[in-house]
Amino acid sequence: MSDASGMAVEVSTSMPHVRRSKAASIACADASVRSEFLDGLSENALGALPWLFDFWAMPHQLPPDGKWRSWVVLGGRGAGKTRAGAEWVRAQVEGARPLDPGKCRRVALLGETYDQAARVMVHGESGLLACSPPDRRPVWKATTRTLVWPNGAEAQVFSASDPEALRGPQFDAAWADELAKWKTPGAAWDMLQFALRTGDDPRAVVTTTPRAEPEVKALLARNSTVVTHAPTEANRANLAVSFLEEVRERYAGTRLGRQELDGVMLEDVEGALWTSAQLEACRGEAPGRFDRVVIGLDPAVSAGAASDETGIVVVGVRGMEAWVLADRSVGAATPVQWAEAVARAVDDFDADRVVAEANQGGDMIEAVLRQVAPTVPYRKVSARHAKGARAEPVAALYEQGRVRHGRGLDLLEDQMCAMSVRGWRGRGSPDRVDALVWALWAAVIEPAGRAGPAIRQL
Repeated sequence: MSDASGMAVEVSTSMPHVRRSKAASIACADASVRSEFLDGLSENALGALPWLFDFWAMPHQLPPDGKWRSWVVLGGRGAGKTRAGAEWVRAQVEGARPLDPGKCRRVALLGETYDQAARVMVHGESGLLACSPPDRRPVWKATTRTLVWPNGAEAQVFSASDPEALRGPQFDAAWADELAKWKTPGAAWDMLQFALRTGDDPRAVVTTTPRAEPEVKALLARNSTVVTHAPTEANRANLAVSFLEEVRERYAGTRLGRQELDGVMLEDVEGALWTSAQLEACRGEAPGRFDRVVIGLDPAVSAGAASDETGIVVVGVRGMEAWVLADRSVGAATPVQWAEAVARAVDDFDADRVVAEANQGGDMIEAVLRQVAPTVPYRKVSARHAKGARAEPVAALYEQGRVRHGRGLDLLEDQMCAMSVRGWRGRGSPDRVDALVWALWAAVIEPAGRAGPAIRQL
């Protein structure tokens, strides 16, 4: 990179870091390292330092090396996606000196609407005007929705709601913001691809919170796409403490939090027995006491396999309602380890019963539990039908509004949204969902004298 006078500035550090900028690495180093770094900068270089994004950027905010057509920056709210997009555009249009030509001359800025694109991508706190140094700051021409840099490069604002406006113009770079929110993402993205046709290597950056929209999934699946990712917490140094405290309090440990804070792509499969919206709607604070507490157990088929989990789900019932209190599932555990986890859950929640699927465990499950905790109240059951069929009566309880979820169940909820009437549509085995089904059947369906999920007591 170069400083305001065009002089090269080398900013490097050999210190290892995870999700840390070069600036943060130096700030965390010994005073002698900080002094050596600052003393080694010329006056011009020191003045240019605030504008050298490579120095301040976190790893997910920098474009990956190699040949790619689209770079997708996935992240939670406030993770620094907008700044990454704006700085990438800067890097394309700016030359070594203010009037020198950059790599790109014509840039498309595509947002959900014209207003949002101008307000966030151009005028926002992390937008192009705020990120540009004084001698290279572009001029905004509102009548044409265009930014013009001192070297003649231009960026034009477009709306994803008006994809036809992209017919005719041509560009050598593009920035698309919040693609997952666009009302017509397919049409707008297609028109942008046709317009991205000039220069030696036309590319686009996409900054978005992940949502499982077909167009987003298709973009991520292309061989020409590269992805960087970060949760909200990665940018905590630049976020208000009150904001982080509030969103942690309200959304940590929820499926919505995994999407909006962790920046994780979550999917609801076709025909799913549970959906994200349904699970968010059933959240509630659990009462202090319950009529009964049941733990569902679904042991891993082969202990120690990386893909295997032992499902351990705790359910409490009071009156006609049930609360899923905890998911204590463990991965790659030996029989003794998962038995110890079950025993701890029994003690922590004063559970009345442990119910376990015995189809593939037989008497071994009870033997291991008795070895670890001889007094655990245990009963084994065996299913006669497929997973999807035996989960349907439990899903019906949710439709009736009789089951509530607390927080900390995000991994269980991920599995629930991948269970359909035709069976499991996720990866591995749905051990957590199976444990939930056993627990709710034993806690709610059986005591009410209703037909259960085709389960035979042993």
